[in-house]
Amino acid sequence: MATLEESFPRGGTRKTHKSEKALQKSVEQDNLFDISTEEKSTKRKKGQKEPAKTKTLKIKKRESIKSVREKFDILSVESLCEGMRILGCVKEVNELELVISLPNGLRGFVQVTEICDAYTKKLNEQVTQEEPLKDLLHLPELFSPGMLVRCVVSSVDTTERGKKSVKLSLNPKNVNRVLSAESLKPGMLLTGTVSSLEDHGYLVDIGVDGTRAFLPLPKAQEYIRQKNKGAKLKVGQYLNCVIEEVKASGGVVSLAIGHAEVSTAITTEEQNWTLNNLLPGLVVKAQVQKVTPHGLTLNFLTFFTGLVDFMHLDPKKAGTYFSNQAVRACILCVHPRTRVVRLSLRPILLQPGRPLIRLSCQHLGAVLDDVSVQGFFNKAGATFRLKDGTLAYARLSHLSDSENSFNPDAFKPGNTHKCRIIDYSQMDELALLSLRTAIIEAQYLRYHDIKPAAVVKGTVLTIKPYGMLVKVGEQIRGLVPAMHLADIPIKNPEKKYHVGDEVKCRVLLCDPEAKKLMMTLKKTLVESKLRAIACYSDVKPGLQTHGFIIRVKDYGCIVKFYNDVQGLVPKHELSAEYIPDPERVFYTGQVVKAVVLNCEPSKERMLLSFKLLSDPELQKEPTGHSRKKGRVINIGQLVDVRISEKTKDGLEVTVLPSNIPAFLPTPHLSDHVANSPLLYHWLQPGDTLHRVLCLSRSEGHVLLCRKPALVSTVEGGQDPKNFSEIHPGMLLIGFVKSIKDYGVFVQFPSGLSGLAPKAIMSDKFVTSTSDHFVEGQTVVAKVTNVDEEKQRMLLSLRLSDCMLGDAATTSLLLLNQCLEELQGVRSLMRNRDSILIQTLAEMTPGMILELVVQEVLEDGSVVFSGGPVPGLVLRASKYHRAGQEVESGQKKKVVVLNVDMLKLEVYVSLHQDLVNKKAKKLKKGSEHQAIVQHLEESFAVASLVDTGHLAAFSLTSHLNDTFRFDSEKLQVGQGVSLTLKTTEPGVTGLLLAVEGPAAKRTMRRTQKDSETVDEDEEVDPALAIATIKKHALSIGDMVTGTVKSIKPTHVVVTLEDGIIGCIHASHILDDVPEGTCPTAKLQVGKTVTARVIGGRDVKTFKFLPVSHPRFVRTIPELSVRPSELEDGHTALNSHSVSPMEKIKQYQAGQTVTCFLKKYNVVKKWLEVEIAPDVRGRIPLLLTSLSFKVLKHPDKKFRIGQALSATVVGPDSSKAFVCLSLIGPHKLEKGEVAMGRVAKVTPNEGLMVSFPFGKMGRVSVFHVSDSYSEMPLEDFIPQKVVRCYVLSTEDEVLTLSLRSSKTNPETKSRVEDPEINSIHDVKKGQLLRGYVKSIEPQGVLFGLGPSVVGLAQYSKVSQYSLFKKALYNKYLPEGRLLTAKILSVNHQKNLVELSFLPSDTGKPDVFPASPELPLSKQEERKIEAEERDQKGEEKNQKRKDKKNQKGQEEAELPSKEKTQGKRRRQTSVRGQSWAFSYLSPQETVNKKAKKAGLSEDDSGVEVYYREGEEEIEETNVLPKKQQTRPAEAPRLQLSSGFAWNVGLDSLTPALPPRAESSDSEEDENPHQAVKKRSKKEKELEKQKAEKELSRIEEALMDPRRPPESADDFDRLVLSSPNSSILWLQYMAFHLQATEIEKARAVAERALKTISFREEQEKLNVWVALLNLENMYGSQESLTKVFERAVQYNEPLKVYLHLADIYAKSEKFQEAGELYNRMLKRFRQEKAVWIKYGAFLLRRSQAGASHRVLQRALECLPRKEHIDVIAKFAQLEFQLGDAERAKAIFENMLSIYPKRTDVWSVYIDMTIKHCSQKEVRDIFERVIHLSLAPKRMKFFFKRYLDYEKQHGTEKDVQAVKAKALEYVEAKSSVLEE
Repeated sequence: MATLEESFPRGGTRKTHKSEKALQKSVEQDNLFDISTEEKSTKRKKGQKEPAKTKTLKIKKRESIKSVREKFDILSVESLCEGMRILGCVKEVNELELVISLPNGLRGFVQVTEICDAYTKKLNEQVTQEEPLKDLLHLPELFSPGMLVRCVVSSVDTTERGKKSVKLSLNPKNVNRVLSAESLKPGMLLTGTVSSLEDHGYLVDIGVDGTRAFLPLPKAQEYIRQKNKGAKLKVGQYLNCVIEEVKASGGVVSLAIGHAEVSTAITTEEQNWTLNNLLPGLVVKAQVQKVTPHGLTLNFLTFFTGLVDFMHLDPKKAGTYFSNQAVRACILCVHPRTRVVRLSLRPILLQPGRPLIRLSCQHLGAVLDDVSVQGFFNKAGATFRLKDGTLAYARLSHLSDSENSFNPDAFKPGNTHKCRIIDYSQMDELALLSLRTAIIEAQYLRYHDIKPAAVVKGTVLTIKPYGMLVKVGEQIRGLVPAMHLADIPIKNPEKKYHVGDEVKCRVLLCDPEAKKLMMTLKKTLVESKLRAIACYSDVKPGLQTHGFIIRVKDYGCIVKFYNDVQGLVPKHELSAEYIPDPERVFYTGQVVKAVVLNCEPSKERMLLSFKLLSDPELQKEPTGHSRKKGRVINIGQLVDVRISEKTKDGLEVTVLPSNIPAFLPTPHLSDHVANSPLLYHWLQPGDTLHRVLCLSRSEGHVLLCRKPALVSTVEGGQDPKNFSEIHPGMLLIGFVKSIKDYGVFVQFPSGLSGLAPKAIMSDKFVTSTSDHFVEGQTVVAKVTNVDEEKQRMLLSLRLSDCMLGDAATTSLLLLNQCLEELQGVRSLMRNRDSILIQTLAEMTPGMILELVVQEVLEDGSVVFSGGPVPGLVLRASKYHRAGQEVESGQKKKVVVLNVDMLKLEVYVSLHQDLVNKKAKKLKKGSEHQAIVQHLEESFAVASLVDTGHLAAFSLTSHLNDTFRFDSEKLQVGQGVSLTLKTTEPGVTGLLLAVEGPAAKRTMRRTQKDSETVDEDEEVDPALAIATIKKHALSIGDMVTGTVKSIKPTHVVVTLEDGIIGCIHASHILDDVPEGTCPTAKLQVGKTVTARVIGGRDVKTFKFLPVSHPRFVRTIPELSVRPSELEDGHTALNSHSVSPMEKIKQYQAGQTVTCFLKKYNVVKKWLEVEIAPDVRGRIPLLLTSLSFKVLKHPDKKFRIGQALSATVVGPDSSKAFVCLSLIGPHKLEKGEVAMGRVAKVTPNEGLMVSFPFGKMGRVSVFHVSDSYSEMPLEDFIPQKVVRCYVLSTEDEVLTLSLRSSKTNPETKSRVEDPEINSIHDVKKGQLLRGYVKSIEPQGVLFGLGPSVVGLAQYSKVSQYSLFKKALYNKYLPEGRLLTAKILSVNHQKNLVELSFLPSDTGKPDVFPASPELPLSKQEERKIEAEERDQKGEEKNQKRKDKKNQKGQEEAELPSKEKTQGKRRRQTSVRGQSWAFSYLSPQETVNKKAKKAGLSEDDSGVEVYYREGEEEIEETNVLPKKQQTRPAEAPRLQLSSGFAWNVGLDSLTPALPPRAESSDSEEDENPHQAVKKRSKKEKELEKQKAEKELSRIEEALMDPRRPPESADDFDRLVLSSPNSSILWLQYMAFHLQATEIEKARAVAERALKTISFREEQEKLNVWVALLNLENMYGSQESLTKVFERAVQYNEPLKVYLHLADIYAKSEKFQEAGELYNRMLKRFRQEKAVWIKYGAFLLRRSQAGASHRVLQRALECLPRKEHIDVIAKFAQLEFQLGDAERAKAIFENMLSIYPKRTDVWSVYIDMTIKHCSQKEVRDIFERVIHLSLAPKRMKFFFKRYLDYEKQHGTEKDVQAVKAKALEYVEAKSSVLEE
């Protein structure tokens, strides 16, 4: 039995001993086939001998018939497994895949990358080069249907619809992997692919490792000639090869591919095949071992047994097989695990290399009745016998409509069924059937069955942005493009169509090969009864049919029909009337009816017409016949016309009475641009228009005009007919014909035209011509130049050139004309049938109505109902709501302001002064103040302030006066001065008026609601790319992408086709730990799988619905949350949800996780995002109770950090959720909260504001646990304070700042206890408090917020003062004193106090003095002193007061210091003002400037308020001075002259007084003034004279700095062009806070400085801009800026203003200005660099990087290196040094020889990096191969560096390297 064991070793090698053959024949069944269903090993154990055979026989006896049937079960998809080799036949060849027919009706697919490695490599090369390779064949050229191929199963996947899909590979490396080089033998039949073409033959890839297969050219010639049509073999070509010769143990094999060798190749035992490497397609000699009803068992190659199922028996020999019969068989497949071999006896498969001939079935698609069942197979399907006797097969899935309805008993042999032939299996030569009802009843089975223009029914599968997918049959899907969803374009197709709807479509195109089906749902096309065009050859001239426009061009329209047939409608065939611009009349997708004029099928060209006149005689009539009757219209003629039709661009009319067709464009209906569309809207076909002017006539096309100005010009004969009549200086009325960048073309009624160049188009600066005029606008033009030869003229449209008369008269004329036209529109409206329209026509401004409030909108406006007719829309804007609280259902009286006749809306106002207007008699010509209530395009409605009457006034004073700068535009609520021209309202309901000068306008104070704007909204530039890319994604789609970049709050992902997607931080993890950054979990370059949850518009960043036309251009919002990937998803479809509704889902007290986006420094809040479409704000005061955190929030909170916050409520801006990090913000009694000081009230306390408008009051007694002399000194508005809520009884909270309340755990010492009521006061107590007031009874003294005590005068001091004024002086309100409680009367609420030293132990409240009680003389002296002090300066007054109070009060010196400190702070802000914005060359001396900053500022003292409640003077000034208004900050010039001259020197008539004398007088305030002697008086006189002469000399000194306006006037007269002097003059006035005088000086300077001195003028403009920025309004700044731009180089002005904004910390305005500059000066690199620096200074590095990218896109390539280098330098100076180095390194890797870049890099590294890094760069640069001159430069720099920073050794090393370089160079030269 040893020989038996040898026969079946591991893997089964070839048997060499023939003596065992007899024994083998007696075995009926091979042991290999015992295991057909489960995998068992075929190997026998070494020790197993004869008993194994008997065991096999026993098993066989126990087998039932069922197991025999199971063994012969045909293949199913479930029985296929990965690695299984199987023979297939090419069924279909597509561009990117092959469809393979497999045995037993199965089907598989081969991707283009699974042919062979060489072919895949070629494909990759083609993709890289982006152009086709010449020697690369496409799949249809390499493969043809019917070809037999050996495949290996690479995978069996399940599709989305739950069906199995078999992926195959033809790659020889996969198919022949089981072979080794040693196993190759001559005669073997293998498959391979051509891998390359060599000189003497081809290298063939047979997939065997270590083997090189070669096909000699002679062996390939026959195949090339017969099968390849003489063409050389190409890479990837599939071959059946026979091994001819094997060399080097299989290392090299020679192949043959001739038909004779391949077709006769038979597999023999000598080739040593085993079960492991047996390949499909091999032909073997076999012997029938057993015959069963279900198939045969064969024995082949001596030891192997295989199965042949009934499908693969020879049809001619079926039923004639017997045991031991010799047959030839082809191996179909080998199961890799069970080793089951399946074979076929079909003759067609027994000839290798021969393709299958029968590829289809002639009855495909036929429905058959009563087809009988032949057999049923549990896991595969059933066979049927057709009427003609042939077999057919139906897969299991096609035997019933569903799994539940399947009944196996119905398929017993002999049962009959109704079925349909759906396919043909080439491998089995069987028809494939289906018994499904849906398939049997289907209208179409295959794409081949559908013909173009056929009407089909289908079911809506899905709606995508690009169209709608419709299911037409079981395997047929068609697309209805978005353009074909309806006759007209629809925005929201999902509202009309729903998934599952039945629809009726018409086939536009069907390509069966590509399985492409295009259909239309356009109702006109679907229901058209006209003959359809689907082929050029079927077309006959005269045929009328329906089609649709696919393109509109200048030359005509291209119309498409069915099956891609299309034709051209030339421009002259578009209409019976001339159409100048087809693009305005027709649109893409429009359904049209056309007639065929001509067709050339060979050239596929067709000519069409839209003129559908059936009678050809009518077409010949027009011109000749009309002339006979004299129906010609002349240019300039006035005619009456009747409207026949309204088109997109105007009115089609017929001229009466001759009915000649003509065209009246919309802009030519009125002189008023706004009235033309209104007239067009209300004019209807059939209406008659009188006095219409004929403008032009050409080719039977008549153009008309109804502009009153042009009509009156022609009637008055003022219109020149030819160029000879025109001369310069003439004023002509015409209209704008066309607008170009360089100017405007104006046409006149006679047809003549001229050009108004940009320079003389307007008195204002013209940036864009289209901003100033519109096509068709009526204008007055002045002729400036005439060229009769060339028939050209130049015109001016400037108002200064074209005035027709008095501006007021013209303005009134235009207003009258406008209102008359509106009355004409009202009369047209009255003729309509609609009651609503008739009611609107009767409504006039000034009418009083009583309405019901219907709704208050989010923007604050109100919508009313209850008007005269239902459906009438009446609105009042937020301004016209007049601040009233209104609710739905309320009744309100309103006044009508205006009626919008286009929108059919009425604008009303709730303002009471308008509703209740005063009956006051008005005078014509009287001037009134009025408030603008409503603005139209050409006029405004205003209300008179004193009466409430409504008056209209024209916004233009001339036809050309149409452009306004933003600063010149009127606004609702603005005050104007009007002169009345009528005193009665008349039919219009309005008084007519003319506006006075613009200077009399007043601005309405509006609080800018900046919270509605998300300031500094930074957009990730990576997302901006999405604007270019379209996508076809829908919400819910799963996508795979690569992480492109990671931002703190979102991750940018690149999807397929380069689409950019975004993952928000809230959609990364299901549970986000607090404090973490979820985006950090992802890594750049990592592949992620995500679900699409929305798409946001790039411009608005709002989420759009999938049906939105722009959805294809949105940025897909993605989610990688595990829960959303598994269980479903949320959709961010926010198109129907307002922001207010969205945030209403968040309830107060709810805890949410949010992600920090940024800290808004200006608004002082944290901006967070809860979800991609939900934002929140955390006010800074609600982030922490720690001052440290509030001072530096950026240190505590990181951008992108997850925060757990509590919802407080919706924000006032209605688009944000307000959150808190310190719990719910309720402000209840006992709660500690952070607030900001809103107001400081001296001697009383503070007002504190909290977020959301809540206010609280802090008494001066609750500021601290220890009272101080100046308790409120440290409190300024906006200071953050920690408050304890004492009481919430009032609307204003009662608060305490005492640390014993706010921080009880610190247990700080309470020096002054709380006295909240009289019960807290005990007799004998010593308490501190503040003086309240001096009363007749005594001194009132505050002990607590509500407790006041009285100290009688006898108990105040040990000295007696008789005048109450002296008590006021020595005991001012708020003075801190200590008092003793003498008695407490609880009944009368009285507390008696004493301040006496004997009671308190403190010094007396009055200063010590030798003479007390005081004498009358002393009283007189004190009174005199009081009078003197009133006239003295503040400093002197304070000094006197301090010295008089004496030395006892120790806190007064600290007060002096504080005042000085405050003074210094305020004065610094004004220093060096005029020079801070000059360009460097104008700055006189930087050092002098710096020195000036540090000079003493004693001469100027400033107290001012910045806002309403800034630093108040009262903190530092006595009460008497509080009445003085706060002063604006004074400015100082510190260069060239000084302002700090003593105050006395400004009044030289008085002799100066030394400070010492002051102090002496102060020391003895009560000393009597001695009477001066005559000698003393004489000395004093001499002294004064000397002083006067000294002053005169000083005035004559040329070096003396100017000290008055006269001085400056003298200086500017001598040097009128010196901007420095003018700026000093301005600063002089500004120091005295005389802003208007400073402005006047600037204006004088601009007029005086010579126009050649551009830079000097610019300096003044910059100073004026700076002045307006600091002291003016935004409006005044804008006006100055607009003027500056006109008179200077715009770029310079823009850059200076940006600097001014940045330095004054107006960052938002600066950002907006830079964005304007980037649009206007995008080619200027300076702008990009400045903006980059601005962003870096604001720590916005990301934004700066994006600016650099944008700059490189906009600037020319030659500028790129400079710009990148500049940005790198900025990074070094202001940003990240590492990034800067990376930029330089990247630049130098591309441009290594740019020495300028190297030089800058070295400079920056020396300044900002370590010595090691500097030396590394020097080492690199001296080893470059540059010109010797440049190398010398770098060596010198290196040497200088080492001399400065290195040691002697380092210097020597550099010298040695330089020497080495020189020697190397010289040796090269010698060679």
